[in-house]
Amino acid sequence: MPTDWAALYESMYSDLVRFLYRKVWDAQRAEDLAQETFVRALRHDPEKPRAWVFTVASNLARDEARTAMRHRRHLKLIRAEMEADPPASPAPSESVEREERSAAVRLALDALSERDREVLLLWDGGLSYVEISEQTGLSAGAVGTTLSRARNRLVTAYKEQEQRNVASD
Repeated sequence: MPTDWAALYESMYSDLVRFLYRKVWDAQRAEDLAQETFVRALRHDPEKPRAWVFTVASNLARDEARTAMRHRRHLKLIRAEMEADPPASPAPSESVEREERSAAVRLALDALSERDREVLLLWDGGLSYVEISEQTGLSAGAVGTTLSRARNRLVTAYKEQEQRNVASD
């Protein structure tokens, strides 16, 4: 029976965007990648569509990161040849606080191992333990343990990041 992509889109789009946002840290880009994932999905009829969608999305995000790294290297070369633009005016305090929290979460996630980060993001994206197991290669029983430890490591890394921020102020 063919996959009902419309129903799947409705049920998981927000989870997929949240998953992708935590991979690329850009809300608009996360939405674009989610759309691209579903465009690609229309050409396939996988056995496990939900897991397939997250696999494709993860691959797209990884490709996005590689592309961004190449662009950054090129931009550094260009900036070295040109004068820097004047800094933008400071943002309101609320925006600054939100950006600081977001940066702290990003750094905390980056401090995790690739496996811990992947398991957390897949779980946050709404995948079941079985789907996470299929995606990561972990046994279904190990997913819960890995997830619990990853959460603890994330909390610890976030607290350490906050302490560093307070100490530097």
